[in-house]
Amino acid sequence: MSKKYRVVITDFLSDSLETETKILNALADVVALNAFSEEDLIGKVEEADAIILYHLLTMSKNTIARLKNCRLIVRAGVGIDNVDYRYARTRGIPVVNIPDYGSEDVADTAMGMLLSLMCGVHFLNSRLRAGLGEWSYTQVQPLTRLRTCTLGIVGLGRIGTALALRAKSFGMEVRFYDPYKPDGYDKALGIKRAETLPDLLQNAQVVSLHCPLTEETHHLINNRTLAYMRPGSYLINTARGAVVDTSLIPEALASGQLAGVALDVLEQEPPLNNALTQAWQNPQHPAHHRLILNPHAAFYSEEGLAEIRVRSAQACRLILENKPLRNVIN
Repeated sequence: MSKKYRVVITDFLSDSLETETKILNALADVVALNAFSEEDLIGKVEEADAIILYHLLTMSKNTIARLKNCRLIVRAGVGIDNVDYRYARTRGIPVVNIPDYGSEDVADTAMGMLLSLMCGVHFLNSRLRAGLGEWSYTQVQPLTRLRTCTLGIVGLGRIGTALALRAKSFGMEVRFYDPYKPDGYDKALGIKRAETLPDLLQNAQVVSLHCPLTEETHHLINNRTLAYMRPGSYLINTARGAVVDTSLIPEALASGQLAGVALDVLEQEPPLNNALTQAWQNPQHPAHHRLILNPHAAFYSEEGLAEIRVRSAQACRLILENKPLRNVIN
């Protein structure tokens, strides 16, 4: 019998790996490192025939250069900013992602955040729990009916499209900004295209970010672009943390430029003790009641997590059996 291959899961998983083992079966041994930094991979991935990388660490050129047998890197998720896929290609290593496993879940979370902010649910719950103000709707005045509001979506990929359909079902007007999207999607979905980011930001009561993290989108929401947003508008980010310069959020909430913010992702996860988290934890700061922070959980449902594990293991099986791959990003 030929020697079994070795598949290494770098991070996030630390259970019995029943799903991955069942799919790879006699073909490969599966090992989970449960690493939290790239340094933790030293001496543990060099002999891997395939690698599954989640989102808790980065795989840079330094690590990829040490790989001796690797035939595939699976980015078990949508975003590809934590793997040097360009360098991997120079080594002849394809990198694939799983682009659609959590589309429904992230869109549902973004819509839930939108409703919680724009209907005053989070604000009122937080204030009343703290014993502040009257037991009355007047604490959250003024609120506007969703049907009269415009949602601005940055990035009309799978998740952005799913959110657009959800918002339309609530009667919202939906606009999107995505310079890489071909013409016609606005007509097909019954939404409106914004030709520039300022145009989108100026015409939306709530903005939801669904773009990848690239050099172009790093701190896309910054001092200059934030100024385009309507006073009293809302911001939601379920994309990548570094798309937003979060150091600006506390002052934007304190000044009323933003009425509420919901962030599922942060540039540093778990977050450092910084201006954002200090304001969020401070009962005297408006962010305490107007900022929602989630621990990069928008992707999660039991069904979604099961799907990503199956699809990642299946990708490894394809390469080890010399079959064509899907969703190659490099």
